[in-house]
Amino acid sequence: MSTTASAGLPSPNLRSSGPKRDPAVALALGRSRKRRDIIARWLCVGATTIGIALLASILATLLVRGLGGISLDVFTKVTLPPGSDGGLLNAIVGSLIQTAIGTAIGTPIGLMVGTYLSEYARGSHLGNAVRFVSDVLLSAPSILIGLFVYTVLVAPFGGFSGIAGCIALAVIVIPIVVRTTEDMLQLIPVALREAAVALGAPKWRSIVFVCYPAAREGILTGVLLAVARVAGETAPLLFTSLGNLNWSLSLAQPMASLPVTIYQYAGSAFDDWVRLAWAGALLITLGVLAINIIARVVLRQRS
Repeated sequence: MSTTASAGLPSPNLRSSGPKRDPAVALALGRSRKRRDIIARWLCVGATTIGIALLASILATLLVRGLGGISLDVFTKVTLPPGSDGGLLNAIVGSLIQTAIGTAIGTPIGLMVGTYLSEYARGSHLGNAVRFVSDVLLSAPSILIGLFVYTVLVAPFGGFSGIAGCIALAVIVIPIVVRTTEDMLQLIPVALREAAVALGAPKWRSIVFVCYPAAREGILTGVLLAVARVAGETAPLLFTSLGNLNWSLSLAQPMASLPVTIYQYAGSAFDDWVRLAWAGALLITLGVLAINIIARVVLRQRS
């Protein structure tokens, strides 16, 4: 018996008896794969080009029409009747107040709920129920949220108010921050948590001092997404803060806002109001863009 057979290895004849490689078939398969790769690549390039072109078209339209309405009066005068050369001062300040207060109310709640779902309620029935409600709230039309707040805070107290608008915006912020916080915390390696526990840190300290810093950029991105969404919301504010043509900083009274003012002015028959509507839309866009750029620059410098 040969050495190859005694070692339990197949003989050279058996090795060469397998299926042979056909060069023609291999060439055809290679060409087919290359064609599919080229098609998929060009489809991706085409989709990207279409998306960038649409975004550039929107920004170009905002710049062309919005810059024509930007003047010093926009930032120094309140909304006035047509032909009076009014501005958007009360709407700008009202939007800043309602967006800031709504974000300040919704962000801590969303952060705590997202932390609970990620760290304490994995696989539990209560956690699944809370997650389901949050997802439903995330996809709910904003006008329904406005109607809900109107039923709870406006109708019983007999009038529109700025605080009702803040609560409506906070309800929109909460599910966005919940989803982002849960997703970012779940991406953190278990080894980081185990290292903190091994050093004797309780669970809450490992979450606050280990998990939150590791997920800081993702959570902040979720907060910025929430700000970007509520900054342009119109329907909830129509049912809550309504709007105010006069200067008012009282949260107990109707309060002006840029989205509602844009909604009212854009369909107007007066050219000065239409120009102010385009100017307000440009201000909202530039404000959201500036927030994103500043936050990313600050985070990059810290890291």
